[in-house]
Amino acid sequence: MRGAGPTRQPLLPPWPERSPGPKPVPDRLRLQGILYVLHQDIAWQLLPLERGFGSGQTCWRRLDRWQQTGVFDQLHRILLAKLNAAGELDWSRACVDGSHVRAKKGGPATGPSPVDRRKTGSKHHLICDGNGTPLKVLTTAANVNDITQTLALVDGIPPVVGRPGQPRRHPDALLSDKAYDSRPVRRELRPRRIVPVISRKGAPNIQGLGKLRYVVEQTFALLHQVKRLAVRWERRLELHNAFLSLACSLICWRRLKRNHS
Repeated sequence: MRGAGPTRQPLLPPWPERSPGPKPVPDRLRLQGILYVLHQDIAWQLLPLERGFGSGQTCWRRLDRWQQTGVFDQLHRILLAKLNAAGELDWSRACVDGSHVRAKKGGPATGPSPVDRRKTGSKHHLICDGNGTPLKVLTTAANVNDITQTLALVDGIPPVVGRPGQPRRHPDALLSDKAYDSRPVRRELRPRRIVPVISRKGAPNIQGLGKLRYVVEQTFALLHQVKRLAVRWERRLELHNAFLSLACSLICWRRLKRNHS
């Protein structure tokens, strides 16, 4: 994987030249092993050695190392910049929502799920552009209120380059359902020059809002089609977030490839 710009520096950190032990498996094969686990949702120790990925333990360590150095977040930003340069990002609006997943082994950012008989779970909070491209995803305990993550999602959008002028960070409007109705949130969005388009509790839904924000449900469906994300198996939150960020990058890459094929 290589970065953007004239020098196109590799994203993956170099392996120490004098590291002890046998020669490591190439990064490309390690990444393929990580993607295999992501899509097939198998235990690391069941990773097939005949495919040349190396052992599951070493792939797991490589995933951990790359996450610590910010590789997956950088990859996501680069792909967003390429989509932005191609005019494929819709900044006229963004949509937010949350979705629950079972957390089989517990760990940080887990709690009793209000939609799954209080079984231990996590919640994915997503903000996407008007086309459904994921801009930022957060993981919290399943019993965390959606409203509490609204500003974290908005401010968590990375600066997206690719077009003339300053990097883009905020959409023009934020669309969401009544679960996000909050006066403090509306008050905080306006200084960011974001128009809140949120149905108010106790009032009829805004006409046509559902047709505009269906894209966030579509993006959740794409994320949770990835078997490793449909159920959370990692106790360590940073490893689960690594898979989540990698899945967002895959969605961006497929859209970029589809629109330029």
